[in-house]
Amino acid sequence: MKSAECVTPKHPDKLCDQISDAILDFCLWQDTKSRVAIEVQGGHGKISIMGEVTFAGILSDSDIYKIVHRLTGYAKSKVKINIVKQSPEIAKGVDIGGAGDQGIMSGYACTDNDELMPQEYYLARSLCKFIYAKYPYDGKTEIILDDNNNIFILVASFQKVASNKLLEKVNEWLSINNYASCEILCNPAGDWKLGGFDADTGVTGRKLMVDNYGPQIAIGGGAFSGKDATKVDRSAAYMARSMAVYYLKKLKAREVIVKIVYAIGRAEPLMVDVTVDGEKLKMYHGGWDLKPLSIIKYLKLREPIFEETAKWGHFGNGFLWDN
Repeated sequence: MKSAECVTPKHPDKLCDQISDAILDFCLWQDTKSRVAIEVQGGHGKISIMGEVTFAGILSDSDIYKIVHRLTGYAKSKVKINIVKQSPEIAKGVDIGGAGDQGIMSGYACTDNDELMPQEYYLARSLCKFIYAKYPYDGKTEIILDDNNNIFILVASFQKVASNKLLEKVNEWLSINNYASCEILCNPAGDWKLGGFDADTGVTGRKLMVDNYGPQIAIGGGAFSGKDATKVDRSAAYMARSMAVYYLKKLKAREVIVKIVYAIGRAEPLMVDVTVDGEKLKMYHGGWDLKPLSIIKYLKLREPIFEETAKWGHFGNGFLWDN
């Protein structure tokens, strides 16, 4: 049996991700070579924004207040900001084209569905998006598949939606997609009105499995949001996905897993591993240029595209690295 979950863009962790990436995009609009690493914590009437920004532009507190208000409705009096320039010791390695951090990045693709994502993750996100289109609030879905990849248990918890209305929406989704009946849990802890920052605290980068491929696929552990593409946590993870999709299609495989390992300040990866249907490729990346600056150019990661990635996961949503 396999399981995965998805959360809506109004979940407190996802709100923090979006604020982080909106600030990154704001910097990239002014300077495509911006160095940004922003983390946000929010909840219960307060938001704290910290990190490092080095770029040839202007990022005022007022600019940040506007971003926060657009995404959350919070006034500037609720926001605390502490942003400094990037450490010169980190910058030294990045300036010569090296990776902005060490890390292990994973990429994955399979033939379970048109998004080339694990089926349990694909279904959890599909259901979450379907409900969110009608009820755009804080919410979560969870799917458990049986041995035959049929839905065994389905969970949906949504703010401001009565459980009977939520059940109607779930059944509509099952019917439209011709899925068989299953055990359904709607708001299993009871209906709830408080959501988002009013109910819970959020932190940038805390929904790692939702941002990646679900819990069945191993990941390196690095978060994405708020980081410019010199941070290989983000750029190399996108590249690993691009490679996985490429090999899946080229070799007509069922499943591909890619792992890339970097050291801070080093341009070339320390290790590249490609596994196709359980067998490792001997020529792991012939023709691939996996230096950070080359990845940035190949995937066009100097553009202000990142707020959108923070909403529904970073893979399987039609981004450049999904094709």
